[in-house]
Amino acid sequence: MTPDFRADRVGTALAGTNPTVLRRLRAGFAVIGDNQHLPGYCVLLSDTPGVDQLTDLPPERQLVFLEDMAILGRAVSAVCARRDPDGFRRINLEIQGNTDAFLHAHVTPRYHDEPAAVRGWPAALWHWENLVPAAPALDPSYDELRRELGAEIDHQLALAAD
Repeated sequence: MTPDFRADRVGTALAGTNPTVLRRLRAGFAVIGDNQHLPGYCVLLSDTPGVDQLTDLPPERQLVFLEDMAILGRAVSAVCARRDPDGFRRINLEIQGNTDAFLHAHVTPRYHDEPAAVRGWPAALWHWENLVPAAPALDPSYDELRRELGAEIDHQLALAAD
């Protein structure tokens, strides 16, 4: 039986067995969020096992992680704006780590049509208010979104390399 990737997201990403991985970046892995309650939601996982927070990395590696977070943010923003030009509002970038004790950054698209109770607040309010509908990212209905996100990450990486 294959172990659940959620038990060790970083280890399975490094092993190539985490099905949510979209692309390898310089300091981690761009993954699609397990649930797509806000379409395009992604996470940047550190590629350094055992690192709990940004400040655990050496300063030069912190900067690379933050640059990767910005690259993923630009990619998610571009894809979501193309897919929903009237509804997409902005991108939220957050490093919290209060639940999962490994370095990761949330890259959350925000939309004009979100319920008023959560629209102006952190995206985590969706969870706190039990508003998250079942929208598993590995469902085949998200295949095109995953493809678009991967292609846009490639594009943003190329732009960053110039």
